[in-house]
Amino acid sequence: MRSLSGARWLCLLLLGVGIAAASPDWTLTAGTLTTVETVAALEPTLARVAELPRMRSILVSVDGELLAEQYFHGAAPHRTANLKSASKSIISVLVGIALDQGHLDSIDTTIDRFFPEYLDDPAKARITVEDLLTMRSGLETTSNRNYGRWVQSGNWVRHVLTRPLVSAPGSRMIYSTGNSHLLSALITKASGMDTYSFARRYLGEPMGISVPRWTTDPQGIYFGGNEMSMTPRDMLAIGEMYLNCGRVGTTQIVSEEWVRTSILPHATRTRRGADRAYGYGWWVRDLYGYDAFYAWGYGGQFIYVVPGLRLVTVMTSSPNPGQGLRAHRRSLYRLMEEEIVPTVARGL
Repeated sequence: MRSLSGARWLCLLLLGVGIAAASPDWTLTAGTLTTVETVAALEPTLARVAELPRMRSILVSVDGELLAEQYFHGAAPHRTANLKSASKSIISVLVGIALDQGHLDSIDTTIDRFFPEYLDDPAKARITVEDLLTMRSGLETTSNRNYGRWVQSGNWVRHVLTRPLVSAPGSRMIYSTGNSHLLSALITKASGMDTYSFARRYLGEPMGISVPRWTTDPQGIYFGGNEMSMTPRDMLAIGEMYLNCGRVGTTQIVSEEWVRTSILPHATRTRRGADRAYGYGWWVRDLYGYDAFYAWGYGGQFIYVVPGLRLVTVMTSSPNPGQGLRAHRRSLYRLMEEEIVPTVARGL
């Protein structure tokens, strides 16, 4: 695998930091070659993307330079896309900001400090912020077949916390949007601001991106882990901010340490014979021999980051259930791993 060891592999590639001293022409080489050679090489891939009936947009950037931007079936640059579960990656960013600002003491902080009234089992008091970020709370899932019952309940936080423990906190990964919703509630309680206002002030405004309002639960807590929306260009900005170790220009949006820790594999989800690594709200995998991490939402909403190639790719799709959903998602995986990443790698 073409990777650097440990947690340092991402930020060693930051423009102007570390690697620049050893290779001062790296930025120019990457930007120039990909602009001239890679754009044309991507055209067959983009033509295949255009044939996918569920596809809405694709954006590809290398080293901050937009190489491709196409929209389909009524989508447009100014129209937002429903991130679905890719919202979990945004919530993770917000948790990092809350930690940076001292609203949260540590990822080891336990949830009994915030929701003691809902803890019906002393073992639940041991669930930490990190357990929620990594889907290792041990609580029965509120996703999949349990999702409808949860979002129809009168109190989403209470419903999550009164699910039985089916695993010890901090042990097994059990994917559940309820965990991410608790993080939104934590941000609200710890900061004294609702999650929308927090995201707008500390993410949207300093990055120059739009953070529209989104769904709230019956108590007014903004949905943690689903239903956020952004334009594809703003999704790209999030990916590029993480590529650059939490920075936009000279502004540090979230700490470099948080970025590096977030995209390490902390948990593994085994499903249908395939293992998927998970960080803090980000999925982690190998793509064509390169380390990569990505936000992933239902229907085919993706923010892919491949640090070794300085590559960020955004894909949005119809968020609605329907025929060909799984085939569409598999097509996007193949396009990324078998076409986009190899094409960019050859251009470098």
